Amino acid sequence: MQFSLWLSSMLLFSANFVFASAFVAPFRTPFLRFSALQVADSFADSALTIADAAATLRGETIVVKYGGNAMTSQDLKDMFCQDVAALQNLGIRVVVVHGGGPQINAMLEKVGVESRFEGGMRVSSPEVVEVAEMVLCGSVNKEISSKICSAGGQAIGLSGRDNSLLQCTKQINKDGIDLGNVGAVKTVNTKLLQDLLDMGICPVVSPIGTGIDEECDVAYNVNADVAAGRIAGELKAARVLFLTDIAGVLDKEMQLLKSLSVKDIEDLIEDETITGGMIPKVSYATSAVQLGVKGAFITDGRVPHALIKEVLGGGSDGMGSGDGGTVVTL
Repeated sequence: MQFSLWLSSMLLFSANFVFASAFVAPFRTPFLRFSALQVADSFADSALTIADAAATLRGETIVVKYGGNAMTSQDLKDMFCQDVAALQNLGIRVVVVHGGGPQINAMLEKVGVESRFEGGMRVSSPEVVEVAEMVLCGSVNKEISSKICSAGGQAIGLSGRDNSLLQCTKQINKDGIDLGNVGAVKTVNTKLLQDLLDMGICPVVSPIGTGIDEECDVAYNVNADVAAGRIAGELKAARVLFLTDIAGVLDKEMQLLKSLSVKDIEDLIEDETITGGMIPKVSYATSAVQLGVKGAFITDGRVPHALIKEVLGGGSDGMGSGDGGTVVTL
């Protein structure tokens, strides 16, 4: 609805602008007449690009990992939910998987539960998982789904424990450190997600998983990036987007690398262009495309309307606007 209103208003503005320019043309300078034509041409180009992208992705599924500054800034939060609603109204199926680290940290401090990280992963005792589940599956999850609906979309909030959506086993740290109840996703209940998507509903998933068999009542804390990548792969999604607080993958001169293959990423890790905390981020992206996702975006979530810009800004090839991150393909 919001996107349709925007598109209608832009068309009306463009038509009025061109009409007014023609009416007063005898009294205007050639420069002003040229500027009016530029505005009209620019709008037409943008509209055609959006139409091509929407036609290509109509009926396809995209998965979005939503986190970072895009979740903590009220303005960016509103824009994200507007973007989801707009994509739905264009016939694109959207799954949102969200994080909530800052909100979990605040609640852990409030209730006096200690927490620490090992290798970028939160060590998750049963007490930590209980707090994480309360925060993620409660206030955070319901706020996102509610805001998408308020923006004109349809959304339902889910926990990874609902109908065994994310079935997990205990994740073993490569360094032998016990991470507690951190889950490795083994199975995704794709039927639940497909049924909701078929009804035109966006599943909003909080990454708290459930155990398997005799551990079916055990709750596991799952990394949101891992959950999003696995869900995208199991759904054979057209796109997966990881909204982050970084510009994308940078070269050694700190210039954005707009497009990379899996082999490119392997080479960049080997020559230490990609190091530290960026390695897990690109690993989630490469895992997703290796599972069958057509394109994985490491997207700068600090950019206003980052989601809709990257999904629709690339036109029919769908490989992003080129302005807000890095696209990873096979």
